[in-house]
Amino acid sequence: MGSPPRAPVILVVDDTPADIRLMDAVLAPRGYRVLGASSGSEALEQVAREPPDLILLDVLMPRMDGYETCRRLRKAPKSHFLPVVMLTASTQGDRLKALEAGADDFIAKPFDTAELFARVGSLLRVKQYHDTIEVQRAELAEWNRSLEVRVRDQLQQLDRLERFRRFVSPQLAELLVSSGDDELLESHRREIAVAHCALRGFANLTVSAEPEVVMGVLHAYHAALGHQIFHFGGTVGHIAGETVMVFFNDPVACPEPAERAVLMVLRMRQELQPLLQGWRKLGYDLAFGAGVELGYATLGQIGFEARVDYGAIGPVTYVAAGLCEGALNDQILVSQRVYHAVEHQIEGSSVGGLDLSGSLRSVLAYSVFGLRGGSAVELPPEPTPTPLTRREEEVVVLVARGLSNREVADELVLSERTVEAHLDHVRSKLGLRSRTHIAAWAVEQRLTAAADNRVR
Repeated sequence: MGSPPRAPVILVVDDTPADIRLMDAVLAPRGYRVLGASSGSEALEQVAREPPDLILLDVLMPRMDGYETCRRLRKAPKSHFLPVVMLTASTQGDRLKALEAGADDFIAKPFDTAELFARVGSLLRVKQYHDTIEVQRAELAEWNRSLEVRVRDQLQQLDRLERFRRFVSPQLAELLVSSGDDELLESHRREIAVAHCALRGFANLTVSAEPEVVMGVLHAYHAALGHQIFHFGGTVGHIAGETVMVFFNDPVACPEPAERAVLMVLRMRQELQPLLQGWRKLGYDLAFGAGVELGYATLGQIGFEARVDYGAIGPVTYVAAGLCEGALNDQILVSQRVYHAVEHQIEGSSVGGLDLSGSLRSVLAYSVFGLRGGSAVELPPEPTPTPLTRREEEVVVLVARGLSNREVADELVLSERTVEAHLDHVRSKLGLRSRTHIAAWAVEQRLTAAADNRVR
């Protein structure tokens, strides 16, 4: 049950104690709490400490009369709208002076009890309406402030989401945004597989075809590549016209990055054939070419405040670009290291050493024809079983969905300490550093999708 409503407080200001006692005797039985002040200055001090709901103010008082007291009450912020009823003589002049001083109403002395109750009740209702409006105005102001904060936060989230979507799949981008942690994007060193793709003959197209045609070709080409990049879980390094660089194993670790990169470019070549055939019928001599390398690079955000991308720096990117440049029409070249990582799946042969542009050494390259047995390239296989227990997987899935340790504990009916212990075990087993890494790993392993399927 709620607490009973607070009794309205009435301050009686009169230099005659007997009159204050009389007002108390009359008003207290009606449910009012009566306070007394024997002078105008005492009333002002009391109102400053704790404003009442209404003031009954006598006009005739020594030193500071009721008119001056009322004027000062109206100047003070705490009592500017406080109802004031002045106890005056019945003359028209006294009433006019009371209103000019700021009084809301007046009662002639000696007062009529019924009139007193009516005027006090009426002004208290007005005071209650005013207080309600003030509370609502304060709540509205707070809602507006919180709305501004929410809108600002959402705009920042959208800005972060747009930045992440430039180089990672939408699913991973939303995960990075919801985590509120950009740690994955800080500068670091890691082994990655880099695929460099290009549209052969594009330079000639730009000088022989109308700009609208060039842009149409480029749009269709990028759309086809982008679809495969996100399906295979790649990260877009950069796009420069007809060339696109994609890398694997960062910012989220993935199994067999070289295998994924090769399968992706094979699928790209496969999916681009209808487009290329159509363009050739129109007289545009275009073809696909790609190069893949595996090695270490330094990765992180590159750019300036208004324009930041995610990129990789290191020889692995230059070798992949050089292999792509050396590839013939519809040819995929990979380094020796990449070839040996995927030779159990693909058919290919050595093309010997290539002197790559900008490189001081020759690179032994292999041409990839396709998958063994001539089968079509499908989407990446399901991830291998994780080393986690079923309970650890449940904890990881909830972390990936943005739940705090407390919320995970409530969801799984565990103690918060047990949840923390499970996360410590997960970090130890997987070699991950933070909750964001754990969440990203869960998305990469498709644990969240598997959990949804089990629920359904």
